[in-house]
Amino acid sequence: MNQSIAELETGLETLKSKMKATWMSGDFDRIAQLYEPGAVAFIKRLSLKPGMRVLDVACGSGNLAIPAARLGAAVSGLDIAPNLLQTAQKRAGAEGLNIRFDEGDVEAMPYKDGSFDVVVSMFGAMFAPQPDITAAELLRVCRPGGRIAMANWTPEGFIGQMFKTTGSHVKPPNIPSPLLWGNEATVSERLRSNGTQTRFTRRMISFRVPMSPAETVDYFRAWYGPTLRAFGALDEDGQTGLQDDLTRLWTVHNRAVDGTTHVQSEYLEVHLAK
Repeated sequence: MNQSIAELETGLETLKSKMKATWMSGDFDRIAQLYEPGAVAFIKRLSLKPGMRVLDVACGSGNLAIPAARLGAAVSGLDIAPNLLQTAQKRAGAEGLNIRFDEGDVEAMPYKDGSFDVVVSMFGAMFAPQPDITAAELLRVCRPGGRIAMANWTPEGFIGQMFKTTGSHVKPPNIPSPLLWGNEATVSERLRSNGTQTRFTRRMISFRVPMSPAETVDYFRAWYGPTLRAFGALDEDGQTGLQDDLTRLWTVHNRAVDGTTHVQSEYLEVHLAK
C-alpha cells in the first residue's frame, strides 16, 4: 500500500529530529578542530573580498564562517544544531567578529532568493536527507553571478570508508547516501541550472590526532555524533565488533610512526559559478 503524503511528511519530520539529535550529541567542535587548517585553506582559495555576502550552510561550530569573516566578508551561518551555533558564536565573539548565526533547515533556508554572493558548505549540506531539495536551496539563495563552493567526502576516501564500516554494523537511514555528494556526475546532475559552470577538484584533508589509532576511535566515539549514536545502537558484542573494525581502519591508514595518528581523507571540492 502506498504511503500517504501525511505519513511521508511525518516520517521525514521524525528522521530530521533524529538527525538533529545526532549532530547535537557529543561535541562536533572537537572533531572540526582536527581539520580546521583545511577549512581555512578552503576559504583562502575563494579569494573573498571585504563586504561580500557569504552564507555558511550547515556551519557547525564555524570552521568556514570564522575565516571568511576574518577576510571582511559579511557572513551568516546556518545549522540545525543550536549547541554548535552557540559554540560558533562564542568563537566569533572571542575574535571580535560580527557573524549572524541562525538555527534552521538547509532544505528550507530562511533567506530570500539571491541573498548571498557566495554560498559555502564543508562536510555539512551533504548530510541533509533530500539532496535535490538541498541543491535547489543552495542555488536559490545564491545571487545570479554568485558562487557556490562545497567540500564533500568521497565514497573512496578515508571518511567515506569509515561511514561504510559503520554502516556495515548499524543500518543507515533509508535516504540517498551522503557520499553521493562526493561523486562528480551526481553533483553535476543535482546542481544543474541554466548558465552555471561547475568545476571539481579532488583534494586531501588531514586529521592529526595526538593519540594512537585505538584512542582516536575512542575520541570519535565520545565526541562525533554519528559515531557516538552508532555505538549506542549496538549491544556489547556489536560495540566490540565496530570498535575493532574502526581501529583496524585507522591503523591501516595511519601515516604517523611516533605513536600518534595522521590520516588523510579525500574530499570533492565543488565550485559552481552561476
